[in-house]
Amino acid sequence: MSMATQNDIAAAAGQEEGAHPSPTVASTAEDALNQAVRKPFLKSALLILLVLAACLPGLLTVPPIDRDEARFAQATKQMVETRDFIDIRFQDEARHKKPVGIYWLQTAAVSIGEAMGVDDARRQIWLYRLPSQLGAILAVVALAWAGVPLVGRRAAFIGAAGLALTILMGVEARLAKTDAMLLGLIILSQGVLARAYVASHGGRLSLSTSILFWLALGLGILIKGPMAPFVVGMTALFAAIFRKEGRWLLALRPILGLLLALAVAAPWFIAIALQSKGAFFEESVGQDFIGKLLQGQESHGAPPGVYTLIAWGTLWPVSPFLLLALPTLWAWRRERAMLFLIAWAVPAWLVLELIPTKLPHYMLPLVPALMLATGRWLVDGPPKLNRALLWPAVALLLLGSVGVPLAAIAAGYAFDGIPSFGQEPFAVLTAGLGVWAAMALWNGHRLTSFVRIGVASLTLYAGVYGFAFPELRALWVSSRLAAAAEAVPCGDPVLATTGFREPSLVFLTRTDLEMTDGAGAARFLAAGGCRVAFVESREEGAFDAARGGLTPAPRLLTRVKGINLNGGRQLDIAVYTTAEKQ
Repeated sequence: MSMATQNDIAAAAGQEEGAHPSPTVASTAEDALNQAVRKPFLKSALLILLVLAACLPGLLTVPPIDRDEARFAQATKQMVETRDFIDIRFQDEARHKKPVGIYWLQTAAVSIGEAMGVDDARRQIWLYRLPSQLGAILAVVALAWAGVPLVGRRAAFIGAAGLALTILMGVEARLAKTDAMLLGLIILSQGVLARAYVASHGGRLSLSTSILFWLALGLGILIKGPMAPFVVGMTALFAAIFRKEGRWLLALRPILGLLLALAVAAPWFIAIALQSKGAFFEESVGQDFIGKLLQGQESHGAPPGVYTLIAWGTLWPVSPFLLLALPTLWAWRRERAMLFLIAWAVPAWLVLELIPTKLPHYMLPLVPALMLATGRWLVDGPPKLNRALLWPAVALLLLGSVGVPLAAIAAGYAFDGIPSFGQEPFAVLTAGLGVWAAMALWNGHRLTSFVRIGVASLTLYAGVYGFAFPELRALWVSSRLAAAAEAVPCGDPVLATTGFREPSLVFLTRTDLEMTDGAGAARFLAAGGCRVAFVESREEGAFDAARGGLTPAPRLLTRVKGINLNGGRQLDIAVYTTAEKQ
């Protein structure tokens, strides 16, 4: 056991520096850690509980987020409605961007919810988020397994815990999208690849282990197309280059494995190619994938270096320890296991930096390598910390634990004129724990600091996701419009919207929500029956001009004011109905 680890255990047990801690207390703490990481069931149970503590707050209470999450969820809702499990559509538009895997998982979650009697299950966004929660659990538990041959049990356990605590993992675990589940499958493949890499010359993997590699890769293709092969392929290529030979890859049984991966992924791709007459590949590959390679899409273009810059925020609370670890990791760079982690993270990271389209979740599959490297440093790094890097590391700790809660309180004032009172106790607790963690780090107790800031991150997420974010009413315009439509006395009205076309409004109301302009909204209401129109203020002039003389005259039900989460534009939406008052 390293001197740093001994000091950290003593500090965690409440001993003063230089106070000669009791060997019994220190050894008991170390024994508890060793027992946890050596018993697979206990280790997995602890990590699952950690993921749930970090990622559950807000799952049920945060409304659907525009635009990607709401698009995924609405496309799944239509799959449930139509029972067409091949084609992917958003209203009448084909959604040929990503493969079907995540939609099938979300469909299963919603169907189980309906079978269990969940009220209005098809419009409960938390059901659609469950596959992402499962993906996060898979990713964290798999990383604790994948990292063992590379960094050892304790470092792999700490690295997996770090992954669970990062802001980026927490965000993706709460969104009904592809990336959390994709990460879990990639880590499974990388864990098998790592075992083949570190094996002695000519070593073989068991058949079941090889099958796991290709099965996870095939499922990854079904979730997000080329992303899993890209990450795993880049790792294998550069690991072979670093090892100066590639025969170890034969342990994966590539011929059998490729057939298995094709058997998993190919049937749906063939079916969608036939059903769409090739349009799926034209749009998903020709427009979406290649378009992102060549130019910034959907206003997400950014120069090289952006991922490296934002990583210090998105990987908090682990990023301060990663910063301190960099000199040691550089010294370890020629070790065989460290070369595998470099092959995992660095080449693909450089490619992503060169691609014009920049989205934070693109770097998520590379983060586990950084977590394992940081875990190795926390366990085996030299006892003396780099003083030049200690200042910015402590500042990073405090920025997340003190600055973010204050920003959440300020957001309440800025958006709604009132803070989240439920979040404030968590903000105080988070700040206190953050200062406590910074003190431990400043005194050289890095593992103690890691534990303390980990607890601080849990209280931060509980406050921000559990209270502050759901209570920002100004952001949740679609939820308030849907509630206004449900209040119409005639029941189950036909709906139209003008000036506000966010996917979340479709998901929370009706698949046949009509998208129109101001004059079209007036004509829509004139058709009679139980109808509601949402008219944004920019379209009210055309609406007023077209509704003159309409019978029955549209009645203003309410107005919904807020902020569009995409772009920050102020919104003022009138809700009109033809239903009579009761």
